[in-house]
Amino acid sequence: MSESKKEIIIDPITRLEGHGKITIFLDDDGNVEDAYLQIPELRGFERFCIGRHAEEVARIVPRICGVCPVAHHTASMKALDKAFNVEPTETAKKLRELIYNAYFIYDHTLHFYYLGGTDFIVGPKAPKEERNIVGVINKVGLEIGKEVIKHRSFGQKIIEMFGGRATHPVYGLPGGVSKGCTEDNRRVIEEMAKLCVHFGEFTLDAFHKIVLGNKNYVDLITSDDYTMKTYYMGLVDKNNKVAFYDGDIRVVDPNGKEFRKVKAEDYLNLVEESPLSWSYIKTVYLKDVGWKGFVDGVDSGVFRVAPLGRLNASDGMSTPLAQEEYEKMYETLGGKPVHHTLAMHWARVIELMNACERLLELAQDESITDKDIRAEPGEPGEGIGVVEAARGTLIHHYMLDERGMMKDLNLIVATVNNSAAINMSVKKAAQGVIKNGEVNDGLLNMVEMAFRAYDPCFACATHSLPGKTPLEVSVYDRDKNLVKRLKRG
Repeated sequence: MSESKKEIIIDPITRLEGHGKITIFLDDDGNVEDAYLQIPELRGFERFCIGRHAEEVARIVPRICGVCPVAHHTASMKALDKAFNVEPTETAKKLRELIYNAYFIYDHTLHFYYLGGTDFIVGPKAPKEERNIVGVINKVGLEIGKEVIKHRSFGQKIIEMFGGRATHPVYGLPGGVSKGCTEDNRRVIEEMAKLCVHFGEFTLDAFHKIVLGNKNYVDLITSDDYTMKTYYMGLVDKNNKVAFYDGDIRVVDPNGKEFRKVKAEDYLNLVEESPLSWSYIKTVYLKDVGWKGFVDGVDSGVFRVAPLGRLNASDGMSTPLAQEEYEKMYETLGGKPVHHTLAMHWARVIELMNACERLLELAQDESITDKDIRAEPGEPGEGIGVVEAARGTLIHHYMLDERGMMKDLNLIVATVNNSAAINMSVKKAAQGVIKNGEVNDGLLNMVEMAFRAYDPCFACATHSLPGKTPLEVSVYDRDKNLVKRLKRG
């Protein structure tokens, strides 16, 4: 084992947002005894937003991340609606939801074609230089690559249309939005949405051909290495259909039975946060079940969010083509709930289809051009805003003073909700693929696939200033001696 102490640099960093470190401990036989996902950087947004004017906070929190600024901005404006005791106009709600579905389109497209889905398109053990968007284009062809880039850009163009820029937009205000929709804009969005629906259908077809058409991939998805039986959480509408912008928080148990369904403002009665000694990321668990450690099952308070969490926690999708694929997924994978972590990718492209269809529905609603885009705010107080970020349930909780200044705030982001489950998934994958001390780049990537399926955003979960994104995996023997270190970035 002495020669295995050499340092291996894996460059460039691959397909995650933020800062991560995995530590794996081996037993005497060289098999995995334990594994930890460590996030070594500190998030400071909950501190330096205190003392700011509330409306300014809605412009600050999107800076947590360049991938999910729309989610933070939307959760913030919903929290401010409640904090200023104002109900947005119907037009404002529709415009917010329209923009939000545009965000889902570009974000889910990004993850499937650029990040997590790449492992299936080019192969989990393909050379590392091929596991990226260039490798995807080489696999599917330049013309399809252009279509991917074009349709992702549609979502960004819609956000820029209302928010001034595609990244870190500013359009939300307490009680509404700052900019309305003209008839010309509506027509442009409608045409883009029609193309997006076709793109969603193409993506589902590609998933069936590339992933489901490959028995080895299906066996990998359904393998014990990537399976955990947990609770699931997501927003649902009045019919218990998946809701991205607004709804109640619904939790189902590992058997698929409804465990709790609460209003957004009651989230504190549902979950509890707890720090981890080895990481700046917190963990969150179901309060009524309690924290039993990193174990799954009905007696453990660990739950999962993100696409698979949303689909498991719901009774269906809100649009017809997405609903059809929803039914196919559960029929193929043995019914609800699906506990296979890598099925996140299938759930994600189903949600992409739903977002494309819903965008078209909203774009064809001529009432979005109405001029009534903001209601008058009331007196400041306390507010809670919850949305489904692409990565899962996102909660913003604000406490304002009488001047409308931020007294205190709490942010529970999707990756924090998934923190315990990601740790468990990494350990289980590592135990499944690392045997007898053998560690190589392909096996390392298969361990990474366990957390990559969640589309984690560690910048959101533990945001810091450095701006670097290293990933380091350290492997120790039973006596805690370093065996091997694999490093990226």
